[in-house]
Amino acid sequence: MDDQRTSEAGSSTATRTAVVTGAGSGIGRAVALELLRGGWRVALAGRRTETLAETAALAPGADSLTVRTDVSDPGDVENLFTAVRERFGRLDLLFNNAGTFGPGGVAVEDLAYEAWRHVVDTNLNGAFLCAQAAFRLMKEQEPQGGRIINNGSVSAHAPRPRSVAYTATKHALTGLTKSLSLDGRPYRIACGQIDIGNAATDMTERMRAGIPQANGELAVEPVMDVADVARTVRHMAELPLEANVQFATVIATDMPYIGRG
Repeated sequence: MDDQRTSEAGSSTATRTAVVTGAGSGIGRAVALELLRGGWRVALAGRRTETLAETAALAPGADSLTVRTDVSDPGDVENLFTAVRERFGRLDLLFNNAGTFGPGGVAVEDLAYEAWRHVVDTNLNGAFLCAQAAFRLMKEQEPQGGRIINNGSVSAHAPRPRSVAYTATKHALTGLTKSLSLDGRPYRIACGQIDIGNAATDMTERMRAGIPQANGELAVEPVMDVADVARTVRHMAELPLEANVQFATVIATDMPYIGRG
């Protein structure tokens, strides 16, 4: 990729700015580092300042900003995007990545409302709040426009057993992606979604020991290098604004996703 390529928004990659939520670990950290090493300026958002600092330290010399952010808190989200505007002056990319699986293995009838609400507040409400703030900034800035990429999951298409809260929010994210994509057209705001299956992170570590399948059995599932996900997000991010990857699915080749159930 040409790190100095000019986007339709008029910024070279070296001067483009991104916000990555959930940047303190996992997919968020991998994507943030891929962008930073590619010359992007990146605001690292997450709930733990120490892990955000660790991410920033992995790209020495790169232009990063760490902002402690609980995406389910409207005040935190407002502070995040105010900090981005004051530090960088514009926003070219939001990677809406922060999320939680919630309690695993809990039957629908036993899932506490508080647990349901926590997953919805983080995965769906948090994604909406960040997208709304990014939309406002991208609409008002000059040159106008930018890109939002939502982290969907293959669970936006097919659920795992006993994952009702996570699956419901990931299906809802697909609707959010489509609505943002449509509503962003007049303002040159593109929105796409990446659906990821079994990237090797702390969240998927349990898959190496065996995870419940739809037939009730436990099975070890293959995983893929999270760097491959990060490269895919960067490709989506660096397209000119007249092109958009609406939906991309990136999975471990042999995972039991196609035909799940």
